Amino acid sequence: MKAIMDVQEQVKQKYGSAAKAVAEQGNVQSCCDPGLRCCDPITTNLYSDAEKALIPEKAVLASLGCGNPTALIDLRPGETVLDLGSGGGIDVLLSARRVGPAGKAYGLDMTDEMLALARANQQKAGVENIEFLKGEIENIPLPDNAVDVIISNCVINLSADKDRVLHEAFRVLKPGGRFAVSDVVVRGEVPDEVRKSMLLWVGCIAGALEEGEYLARLKKAGFEGVSIEPTRVYDIEDARQFLTEAGVDVDAIAPQVHNKFLSAFIRAAKPEERTCCGPACCS
Repeated sequence: MKAIMDVQEQVKQKYGSAAKAVAEQGNVQSCCDPGLRCCDPITTNLYSDAEKALIPEKAVLASLGCGNPTALIDLRPGETVLDLGSGGGIDVLLSARRVGPAGKAYGLDMTDEMLALARANQQKAGVENIEFLKGEIENIPLPDNAVDVIISNCVINLSADKDRVLHEAFRVLKPGGRFAVSDVVVRGEVPDEVRKSMLLWVGCIAGALEEGEYLARLKKAGFEGVSIEPTRVYDIEDARQFLTEAGVDVDAIAPQVHNKFLSAFIRAAKPEERTCCGPACCS
């Protein structure tokens, strides 16, 4: 429990600092300095110009994700969407526009500074079908069967209790609801010391799951139709400067890292409710 609390506090402090930088200065001067992720290539070029034109600039600047979950999920008018770890609100704003006035988008974040920034971005965008909630992704403050779609952008890898996150996601989804998140995953076996160095660059604090383990944990939580689609593979050269400054021999670890750290789009679904059709079906 103490380890989980320590991770949450670190995440809260670092993302709070990033939100303050955007709110007060209009930019994140260096997202590597406060221990987030290096700005390039992980958090860059994730949103189209058309998408960025729909939302306030500060929502874009505060985006510290590793993908664009709204681009890879079919959101339908009238649906309810929940973004886990919503940050400055970019994915919530885009989702709210896609589900339309009859739908709703929730953003969940535990950081006061990010919530304040997200609400300011919502007001500036003039989008009403949004509600930002304060809370932890391990304890979602919504009732059972409340949302049609759960999205998230490189946040679940920050949790020290991922099984709890997936259990909560399953709980609040309606039967037939979809889980569609961007996250960092690891492909295959990587030595612990190499993994730690790379995840300081890619995945920040708590670390990423190996892709097979991610799928297994989704199934254990009750999901079906689970899949992982790589969206961006991180090359060792992308992290050379960061790792060299950290005292890592980049050339020595390169063969162990090649094509093993990636952003991916992870899909799953909560099973539909079964309708009893007679004694044989119910038995």
